[in-house]
Amino acid sequence: MTKMHADEADVSADLVRRLVRGQFPEWVELPVERLASGGTVNAVFRLGDALTVRLPLTRSGVKQLEWERRWLPLLAPALPVAIPTVVARGEPGEGYPWVWSVHRWIEGENPVEGVLAEADGLARDLGAFVRAMWGLRVEDGPRAYRGAPLETVDAYTREAIEELRRTDEPFDADAATAAWEESLAAPAWAGAPRWVHSDLMPSNLLVAGGRLAAVLDFPTAGVGDPACDLIPAWNLLTASSRDTFMESVGADDATWLRGRGWALSMAVIQLPYYRATNPVISTNARYVIAQVV
Repeated sequence: MTKMHADEADVSADLVRRLVRGQFPEWVELPVERLASGGTVNAVFRLGDALTVRLPLTRSGVKQLEWERRWLPLLAPALPVAIPTVVARGEPGEGYPWVWSVHRWIEGENPVEGVLAEADGLARDLGAFVRAMWGLRVEDGPRAYRGAPLETVDAYTREAIEELRRTDEPFDADAATAAWEESLAAPAWAGAPRWVHSDLMPSNLLVAGGRLAAVLDFPTAGVGDPACDLIPAWNLLTASSRDTFMESVGADDATWLRGRGWALSMAVIQLPYYRATNPVISTNARYVIAQVV
């Protein structure tokens, strides 16, 4: 498997079997299967029918495990769909250098951008989830990964646009820059910081029967500008269901524009970095750019 990061650890189903055998012998007979994923932080393996093993791919992913252990039990009761449950924590071993985690399995499948069986229903479900996140009353939340003003990623976004201009991607850099500057010009968030997930990519969502069943990967969550949780409008939904999502969320025009800016920024930064190593992420980035530009 092609590595996405220069400092990425070597992981495999055999490594997971050895780690489980040494630390959780009660699960030693369970089959292990690596799951196809667009994730960039963890490798995920199914362990039997009811569990998953998550191994951080780089050292920077380790701190997310501690985040999950602290915050997930506090957030879960207030959210309208399932979120991950940490079952156990593994220790370094068998040549693997970091701690790792075991989660409960959640049934569902990742939605595919623009190909949605129940687009309006899913849009309403996403709106309900986002409203629930924004309404959380969990005290002392950490700063969200994308909770800062949009201008904090201005330089990175412009650099990525120029990098894409120099590639063979079918990409209108001038139109992307114009859309970015329109979002930058939107009034900043003036309200109290709100809880946000801040990484509502299709690979972090599970659907069943076309409707939202679960939301995954919460370590980016925290408090800040709520705009970043509007990114599914451009990274997943269609033009018509985007309107349904907007109505369901109830965001004002300025927050909507900043949300579009976050979606575009993420896409133009992800595409040059992952286009040769992560087809799920790079395909999604192209979808976002097409929807925005």
